Order: sequence, then C-alpha cells, then structure tokens
Amino acid sequence: MSESSAEAVANAASAAVAASAAGAAGGWRRATGIAGVAIGVVAAGAAAGVALERMTVGRGMRQKARLALDSAGPYGSLRGMPGKAFADDGTELYYEVDEVDPDPAPAAIGPRRRRLFGRKAPAPVTVVFSHGYCLSQDSWHFQRAALRGVVRTVHWDQRSHGRSGRGVAQARDEAVTIEQLGRDLKAVIDAVAPEGPLVLVGHSMGGMTVMALADQYPELIRERVVGVAFVGTSSGRLGEVNYGLPVAGVNAVRRVLPGVLKALGQRAELVEKGRRATADLFAGVIKRYSFASRDVDPAIARFAERMIESTPIDVVAEYYPAFNDHDKTEALVHFADLPVLVLAGVQDLVTPSEHSEAIADVLPGAELVLVPDAGHLVMLEHPAVVTDRLADLLARTGAMPATATVKGWDSASS
Repeated sequence: MSESSAEAVANAASAAVAASAAGAAGGWRRATGIAGVAIGVVAAGAAAGVALERMTVGRGMRQKARLALDSAGPYGSLRGMPGKAFADDGTELYYEVDEVDPDPAPAAIGPRRRRLFGRKAPAPVTVVFSHGYCLSQDSWHFQRAALRGVVRTVHWDQRSHGRSGRGVAQARDEAVTIEQLGRDLKAVIDAVAPEGPLVLVGHSMGGMTVMALADQYPELIRERVVGVAFVGTSSGRLGEVNYGLPVAGVNAVRRVLPGVLKALGQRAELVEKGRRATADLFAGVIKRYSFASRDVDPAIARFAERMIESTPIDVVAEYYPAFNDHDKTEALVHFADLPVLVLAGVQDLVTPSEHSEAIADVLPGAELVLVPDAGHLVMLEHPAVVTDRLADLLARTGAMPATATVKGWDSASS
C-alpha cells in the first residue's frame, strides 16, 4: 500500500466516521457502507491481493465451497462436560471439562497417545486453556483431542465469545479490560478447579488473561500453579505492532480504526449484514492474518474463518481499545520459578514473535519455541509442534512422565 493510497483510505474512513455521527437512519446506511469500504480497502492492501482469486469465481460456487468445507472435518466438534461460572459483574461464563479416563481400554489409547504420554494415570493436574480474541475454546481442537482422557482439561469461552454470555458490564457501556478477563479466569477456576495443581495455557488474548490473573492473584500462582504456556501472546506494547503494513498504512489504520469500529459497533445489526455480503473479501484477510503456510488445510482455514465471523462486530469494537492499554510485563515475575513454555509463529503479524522473545527475556528459565512458517493461529497451523511442546511442559510439571517427540504428525490434516 503506497503512502498516497494509505492517506486516501484514512480520509475515506474519517469521512465515514463523521458521516456516522450525523445520524439519520437513511444516512446511516450510506455511512456504514462508506466505512465498510474504507476498512475493506485497508484490509485488501494489508492482504496484498489475497482476495483477488475470489473475485474470479462465482459467488454461488464460493458459497458451495464454504458449505463443503464446513462439513469436511470434525474441527470444533469436541465437547465435554458443560458448566457455567459467573464473573464478578454477573456475566455467565461457559466452560467444558474433559476428565481423565480412569481405566481406558488398550484400544482407546492410539499409538500416538502412547508415544506422547506413556501411561494411563497422570498426576491430578487441571490444565486450563484460554483462547484468543474473536476465537472460542474450539481453537484448541487438536491439543484437546491429544490430551482427551489423559489429563484433566478445562476449556472456556471468554466473555461475549463462543457460548459465554454477553458481558454484563459491557451492556452498561463499561469498557472491557484485560484485568476483567483475569478476574473472569479466576471465576472459572473457582468453579471448576477450586483445589489442586493447575497448568495455565493461553493463546494471544488468553495469554494476556493469564498474566492479568497473576497480576491480581499472585498467591494463586504461588500456591497452585505448576506450569504455564504462553502461545502467540504479548505482555505489552501492542500499539507498536505494524501488522505487516508499511508505515503510512499503519498510521492510517491507527488513526481511523478505533473511531470506525466504535461507530460500526453502534449499528451492529446493519453491519452484520454488510459482513455477510463481503465475506469473500474478509476470508482472504482472515487467512492472511491467521496463517503463514501456503498449504494450510482449506478446512482448517474455513474453521478459523467461522470462529472469527461468529464474533459480533460490537464485541470486536469493544475489545479493541483494551489491547493498547495492556501492559503486564511486571506480572511475569510471578512465573519466574515455574516451568514455562513460550511459543510463537515466526511470521505472526498480530502478536509478532519478538513479543514472545521479550517474555522469554523476562523469564530466562522458560523454554522459547519459535515455529518457522507459522502465523498467529500456530496451534491450528502446526498442531503437532504445539501439542508436543505442551506434552513436554506437562511432563516437567509432573502431570505425566517424560515424553517422546512425535514423529510424522506435522500437518493439520494428519
């Protein structure tokens, strides 16, 4: 994206925000369209033409392809024992628990699981998975499948995401904060694992949630947490991320995007219709910012697309400002004496791998794993690597015996 085109995008988006403030219902539809075009131009420039091929295929054919991909795999189909916790503002938080299989039949433990974990009865540790922005607990599909029945795991949906309720405080126009997410995680832990050792695993915003938990409840970390995994996350300075854009493009996005998102969030119903109409364009953008591999399984790409599409635009808008305010570098000290895994995709454009390296610098005892040819959704793009390193972390915590590196399972389709 050139500087002149970036400025044009900025001006168009600024005009859209101004028009939205003008207000009349008829004018709003036009203003929403302008804002949608502005964001679309920014996204298209950022994606460097990824949507071009979609313009050459009929819309009906693309819709059929999406439906076929939706039924192509079991991604996101794993379910556990459901439960509900309640945040301090009354928000309903949905979680699922996968318990340890007390006496699995030999056939129930496949060769890969035997190589990973080696025994039937691990130590009584609860592993709590926290997902990222605009995702859901289903984003951990492969890791959940590998650990299922072998160690007790908890998967939960952040407020206003997945099956959790709309944030009560946000319905009152209160800003969402990373600190609130840390308290939400505490509510889930209190409900589903009030005692016993814990391993905390967080991706992106989920990792920030874990840091916020430690910042507010250091005694919980000290007394009960035996291991932590930070996957594709950051402890702060997210306002400096360039998202793979040139300087002019970044400046344009930073200048107008918060206002545009706020305006669009106020007319969510109309905007959702617009999102559906431009689904083809944004599918390319989602892929660009989720994955780095050229050969990522199309069904996996579509799975990620569905999760992100399911996040309402008003939720997207209300979370966005929280990331610029996020700074939990000092909270990392609470993990200094624990086994820690820090893992990131080298080509992550959302939370660049340099942010994971910064976390590892604060925690010199941590294992730092940088995955080549991997983007932001590394746990879906290279599930074997993430699962293998998590299994090793669990072995270090005493949740299971020493593990062997998994061989020949390095793609999402395996």
